[in-house]
Amino acid sequence: MQHQIILIFHLLAAAIWVGGHLFLSIRYLPEALKKKDASILINFKDKFEPVGLPSLLTLLVTGILMAYHYDVTFTQWFSFSNGIEKIVSLKLLLLFISIGMAINAQLFVFPKVKSENLLPVAIQIVTITVIGVAMLVLGSLVRIGGLSFCLL
Repeated sequence: MQHQIILIFHLLAAAIWVGGHLFLSIRYLPEALKKKDASILINFKDKFEPVGLPSLLTLLVTGILMAYHYDVTFTQWFSFSNGIEKIVSLKLLLLFISIGMAINAQLFVFPKVKSENLLPVAIQIVTITVIGVAMLVLGSLVRIGGLSFCLL
């Protein structure tokens, strides 16, 4: 039962994180690009961060707890030794990339964003959205034993 509760929190956090980025990519990014208006993206970011960043932290904590439930402990990370461990390692790699991108966005992309040049922020948004969806797909593979069928 404890695993199910952790999974529910993980799925709720994923719905916020991935859903928020999909909404940003599908609804707000095209509008900002069409109107050449950076404020549309900045306003979304300012409203999403108070909910999005805690959801990312929740994903990290619940993901690690679930990895331990599947006996994929810290010492096994990045060994690519079994199907579930491959999922955990790939999701951790994508998480580290996401954190790096979040830092990059905070320090370099958004402070310099201009309505005349939205390309850097658009690339950032689409990339983090694709990473979020990839993590969601990887997580869904746990139910079938992970990536046992893959050459990784």
